[in-house]
Amino acid sequence: MPAPARLSPAERRIVREVCAGRRNGEIARLLGKNLGTVKNQLSSAYRKLGVGSRVELILRHRRRPSG
Repeated sequence: MPAPARLSPAERRIVREVCAGRRNGEIARLLGKNLGTVKNQLSSAYRKLGVGSRVELILRHRRRPSG
């Protein structure tokens, strides 16, 4: 199986905000984006990271080694 694609800068920012506990609507307002755009970019990040939910995303992000 090929390695997952890298996240775009926008996807990385949304992932950080999700991991900070923000909801999609809050993220959209914070970043000045349409709610649909946030949802699409988050879905894309899920696919690239191989996760299916916010909880999985947050758990995977927390387990990542720092450095």
